[in-house]
Amino acid sequence: MAGETVITVVGNLVDDPELRFTPSGAPVAKFRIASTPRTFDRQTNEWKDGDSLFLSCQVWRQAAENVAESLTRGTRVIAQGRLKQRSYEDREGVKRTVYELDVEEVGPALSRATAKVTKVSAQRSSSAPAAGAQAADPWASGQPQPPF
Repeated sequence: MAGETVITVVGNLVDDPELRFTPSGAPVAKFRIASTPRTFDRQTNEWKDGDSLFLSCQVWRQAAENVAESLTRGTRVIAQGRLKQRSYEDREGVKRTVYELDVEEVGPALSRATAKVTKVSAQRSSSAPAAGAQAADPWASGQPQPPF
C-alpha cells in the first residue's frame, strides 16, 4: 500500500514470542525487539551504547507459528515490516502514542549464530495454485532446475 513506512530492525528478542489464535483461528505471534545503537568513541577507545528502542511486533498466519517454534528470548533477529503508530488514553487519562511493527519477514541474524532451516509445506491460500495444478518448486528436490 502506498504511503506505508517499511523498516528493517535488527535487535534482540526481549521475551519468548507469544502465540495466540483469533476467534476465527488465525495464528498471531507477538514479541518485542530491543535495538541498541553502538558507536565507537575514538577518544576513550571503547564502544558506547545509545538509548535502546523497544518495538512491539506482531506477525500473522504460518509465519507466526514458525516464529513461535523457532525464536526465543535473547535471539538476535532481523525483522522487516510496516511501522504503525497508535494513540490511546491510559487509565490516568494521559494520552499515549506507541509504535508497533506489523512484521512481514523475520529470522535469526547470522552474524553471531548459525541456524538450520527447515522448509514448511505451503498452506493453501488465494495465491496458491488451484487443486490439481502443480507449481514448479526449485527447492523441492536436490536436482537443479533450468533458469526461467
